[in-house]
Amino acid sequence: MPACCSRHGSGSLLGGLMPVGVHLVCGLPVVTRQRARVVPLASGDVVEIGFGSGHNLPHYDRSAVRSLIGINPDDGLPELARRAIARQGMPTKLLVESAEAMSLSSECADSVVVTYSLCSIPDVMAALAEAHRILRPHGRLLFCEHGLSPRARVARLQNRFNAPWRFVAAGCHLNRDTGALIRSAGFEMDQYDIYDLGLGTRILGTHHVGIARKR
Repeated sequence: MPACCSRHGSGSLLGGLMPVGVHLVCGLPVVTRQRARVVPLASGDVVEIGFGSGHNLPHYDRSAVRSLIGINPDDGLPELARRAIARQGMPTKLLVESAEAMSLSSECADSVVVTYSLCSIPDVMAALAEAHRILRPHGRLLFCEHGLSPRARVARLQNRFNAPWRFVAAGCHLNRDTGALIRSAGFEMDQYDIYDLGLGTRILGTHHVGIARKR
């Protein structure tokens, strides 16, 4: 399972998962299938936070997307993202900056997409507040993340192993309650699913996937 597909942490083993390693892990078929659940639903003017190496590009519905802006910190992945943008041929503006303080104007987006990134952003509430700010009234946040399990036993294990996992996985958190964080940022859920991928993935791979609308 992906640690995080956009590296926001630092100070971990070997500098965290190196860009090429992150790119490879986040391109695994099991991860790609989860992306395909939400990314094609984006429409209008789209902002993707945690753009990473551009793995979401093939999943956008080009007939529905008017413009696409990718946001990612300078963590080594923007170089790979630029190659993906050129390869896919989808007009995309890449801004190398933090999702916690975007340079975009307020109410400029119809859709904000975030996949496998809320787990690793240091100030996740600041990033969600920014997503809320840049969305137009009733705009949608489309998300696919791993996070806290609803199963008490699994959640206890996630809490226990969170600190060592953050050390080896570039600041990625196992135990962020994605749905609660999104609601706290001023969104209401249109659709929200929590599930694991089987094969012993509950600790690392409890998925939070859905669509939230700006209140």
